Amino acid sequence: MKKALRKIHLWLSVPTGIIITLVCFSGAMLVFEKEITEAIKPELYFVKEAKGEPIPMQQLMEKVEETLPDSVSISGVTVFADSTRTYQVSLSKPRRASIYVNQYTGEVTGRSERLPFFNTMFHLHRWLLGSSSGVGKLLTGICTLVLVFILITGILMWLTNRNKPLKASLAIHVTKGWGRFWHDLHVAGGIYTTIFLLAMALTGLTWSFSWYRTGFYACFGVESSEKGGAHGEGGNTHREGRGSRGEGRNNHEGKRGEGRGFHRRSPYRHWDDVLNEVALKNPGYQQITLKPEVAEVVPEGRLSMRAADKYSYDRRSGEITDVQLYSAGKKDTKVRSGVYMVHTGSWGGIITRILNFLAAFIGATLPLTGYWLWFRRKRAANAHHH
Repeated sequence: MKKALRKIHLWLSVPTGIIITLVCFSGAMLVFEKEITEAIKPELYFVKEAKGEPIPMQQLMEKVEETLPDSVSISGVTVFADSTRTYQVSLSKPRRASIYVNQYTGEVTGRSERLPFFNTMFHLHRWLLGSSSGVGKLLTGICTLVLVFILITGILMWLTNRNKPLKASLAIHVTKGWGRFWHDLHVAGGIYTTIFLLAMALTGLTWSFSWYRTGFYACFGVESSEKGGAHGEGGNTHREGRGSRGEGRNNHEGKRGEGRGFHRRSPYRHWDDVLNEVALKNPGYQQITLKPEVAEVVPEGRLSMRAADKYSYDRRSGEITDVQLYSAGKKDTKVRSGVYMVHTGSWGGIITRILNFLAAFIGATLPLTGYWLWFRRKRAANAHHH
């Protein structure tokens, strides 16, 4: 049993180890993308000083519209509870594009873009720097699937080889030489991180294979979406709204100059009213996203920005017509949101994100320490034969 497990563990790991290291390392680098990006480019996400009241929403959106090409329209705006945070204005195209605007001056502070480092890490994590439909995506999926079996065999090997006290088998010694350290990091580090790595692998596979996604969601009693969303839809950690092209056409009809008619038909004329009413119903909210006919609010304490309550409103009067709470929402929405939260570690706030980072980072070292242990064992065997 022990020999069989060791052989399976070894021969699954040898051909896939380097790719697993790259996927785990790049995944670890993406965990705190939002915080690092905001620290590097504060002028994009924060105003220098929040003085007075923000410009009324209709006036602010019209000022932003003047800076956009005729083929691009505003599809939504996200307002944050922090008054020093700039508003995030979602655009109709390109897909998931957005810009940031100083709500006190109307100045557009810049476009939402991944920093080059994180862009590279994302493409490495998802497609091994290839395309979304290329060989890199397939290799990533295969190696992630193999990782599941590597982790399971690793646990079984540990359970069937318990000739040490539990405390000793889970210790990582740093004062007994590099050889002992690499061995302990591989064995104990693998045990510590297995649950997190399994959770990340099993959820990550939903973005790799449609057959897996269908079966995975079926286990929770929901149907898979036709097309699996890329990790980057959440991977770009700044929430971006989605607009409807129909709204874009209406906006541009107005932009082409209708005088008072434009103001009568402006889709933004009730956005301030809706924002104030939703904020009143959700004191301490984290963010509110306004779109034509719907406002999405992430209440205080909600751990995922995807877990939003939705307030539908009448575009002509601004009256709230319906409320859909996330807690009472459809099961498939919760499952899809849950998959993303588990994969990124956001389900438990900053603590689980730190644990996900550590697990992914240690996971990146496991194939490398495994190679080292294998080479050392082979060298010792060769020396014994000679």
